[in-house]
Amino acid sequence: MELDDAYANAAHIPGAAKYPSRWMSDASAFRAALEARGRAETGIPYGKGARQVFDLFRTEGPAKGLCVFVHGGYWLRFDRSYWSHLAAGALARGWAVAMPSYDLCPDVRICEITRQIAQAVTSAAARVNGPLVLTGHSAGGHLVARMCVDGVLPEDVGTRLQQVVPISPVADLRPLLKTSMNDQFRMDIGMAEAESPVLMAPRNVPVTVWVGGEERPVFLDQAQWLAQAWGCGLKVAEGRHHFDVIDALAEPKSELCTTLCG
Repeated sequence: MELDDAYANAAHIPGAAKYPSRWMSDASAFRAALEARGRAETGIPYGKGARQVFDLFRTEGPAKGLCVFVHGGYWLRFDRSYWSHLAAGALARGWAVAMPSYDLCPDVRICEITRQIAQAVTSAAARVNGPLVLTGHSAGGHLVARMCVDGVLPEDVGTRLQQVVPISPVADLRPLLKTSMNDQFRMDIGMAEAESPVLMAPRNVPVTVWVGGEERPVFLDQAQWLAQAWGCGLKVAEGRHHFDVIDALAEPKSELCTTLCG
């Protein structure tokens, strides 16, 4: 369809096919190391479905608060097990980290995934005291942006939000109606508008939109649209593409981790 290539990431990233296996390997090794030290709880349910679970990684001492990372994959693929290693940066800065999985399209609609992530954040927040920071990548960037809108999170959870960093977010879903992926999203214009953060007013929480400088033009546009709509910060990470822009989450001293965790 008209915008299929515009929203295709892998086709424009050298060696893209190698990334998922690398993510899985790094995540598995990281998770095993934390499990050996008694600092990982895996498969904690937040809902009734098999995918409605999250992993929780704890700090050595008392945590400053909780960081939640929501994975991407166009609401169509992946789960929490690919990303555990990205918790390294926040953990080193003293934050516990939760990483949820969620049901995927076409089994559910995107609006239901939004509700599931709200449940996951609420469930994880009940296990860790202190402020909350949220980040997510691509579709996950959309989902954490949705958490910034009044009425999505319970008020007692929403008031704990300290920082939200949507990374390469899909903030306006209307262009996706012109992609073949919509066969699985099953959206009409009303559904796309109802799930587009650019059309919503955020609650009073600091937000910084992050995007790679080498990403597809539409992702640079999406990031800018959200920053403009919300009047929030925008960081373009030069030299980073859609698959490696998240690497800085594993680096405690990176600008991304500093922005997220303070």
